[in-house]
Amino acid sequence: MGLVVQKFGGSSVADAERVRRVAGIIADTYCEGNNVVVVLSAQGDTTDDLIEKAKELNPAPSKREMDMLLSTGEQISIALCAMSLEKMGLPVVSLTGWQAGITTSSDFGSARIRRIKTSRIQNELDKKNIVIVAGFQGITRTGEITTLGRGGSDTSAVALAAALNADVCQIYTDVEGVFTCDPRKVPGARKLEEITYDEMLELASMGAKVLHNRSVEMAKKYGVNLEVLSSFVRKPGTIVKEVTKVEGTKISGIAVDDDVARITVVGVKDEPGVAFKIFRVMAKEKINVDLIIQSLGKNNEQDISFTISKDDLDKAVNALGEYEKSLHFDHISTDTDVAKVSIVGAGIMSASGIAATMFEALYNAKINILMISTSEIKVSVLIPAKDADLAVKAIHDKFFE
Repeated sequence: MGLVVQKFGGSSVADAERVRRVAGIIADTYCEGNNVVVVLSAQGDTTDDLIEKAKELNPAPSKREMDMLLSTGEQISIALCAMSLEKMGLPVVSLTGWQAGITTSSDFGSARIRRIKTSRIQNELDKKNIVIVAGFQGITRTGEITTLGRGGSDTSAVALAAALNADVCQIYTDVEGVFTCDPRKVPGARKLEEITYDEMLELASMGAKVLHNRSVEMAKKYGVNLEVLSSFVRKPGTIVKEVTKVEGTKISGIAVDDDVARITVVGVKDEPGVAFKIFRVMAKEKINVDLIIQSLGKNNEQDISFTISKDDLDKAVNALGEYEKSLHFDHISTDTDVAKVSIVGAGIMSASGIAATMFEALYNAKINILMISTSEIKVSVLIPAKDADLAVKAIHDKFFE
């Protein structure tokens, strides 16, 4: 008998029929003799619907009250799933994040899990109950309800698996595992049998929406055995682990991120400390910066371009504007009609010609590269947003066909 943590996303519990299907998967795992802890997301578009309801009453509600509101979505899911399992005659209890002992930081809307007191969950498991926990949420030391941000249910599941020393953490989604790229956009995409934590982390950070990057970081840190599989098809999924067997190709996958904006600070002085001053402003505003290019202009001036999330664009421009006199730049230009395409693979660090192959695929597809960034296991390019789907297909065909 083992301890299995299973997480089901919003699409997996979107309606009554899907809740019953999920209950069936949970029941099968339990009846095989396992202890089972389940983490659920809110149903379908519930979170988005709640956000819209809030905006109808207050366009700028406090983050505290938003967390109070959004935390209710997962509570609906866990209660309905528990009811479905009850009807099947199985012992089950549903717990909110705080009932499950999940303590977080006080950063409303983007809280971090600080610790998990597992005594309540363990007590329920000792009674042979299936335990269903609301994902995405927790409570501060002072009793405030918090949420973990988008993708937080993945993080909840991995954190519980680590705290409970589970044998495996299964992340159920609407696809059959981790693919070389989005199978909904590239019909020839291949499912991977396994992938390393580092590769999965890069894919998640670069825009792949299978797993949240914070959950992968946590799984790697605590050695949690992860499996990504479908809640709609009963097939083995993709194992995420420290080391994988050598594959024929040098890359594991291709990701695209269209939540990207480019900022160019034009006409700054070509002197020491300029880049430091610009990115110190971004750090002060807690804005994550990705691709960076510095180019020389005329009259000892230079332009510095970098990419950030679209959601941070206004904040970044306003912050830079406040330092216009001290930074001595001419003007700021922005572009939101861009996308970032990345190839990821542990084989990149030891193989020559990978970047050239990627660039050749883009050249053959007549796609212009705006910016480039590389690391030991990834190569990313910024391209016009209109070319993103074509770029992914062209790159995938080049490497995998």
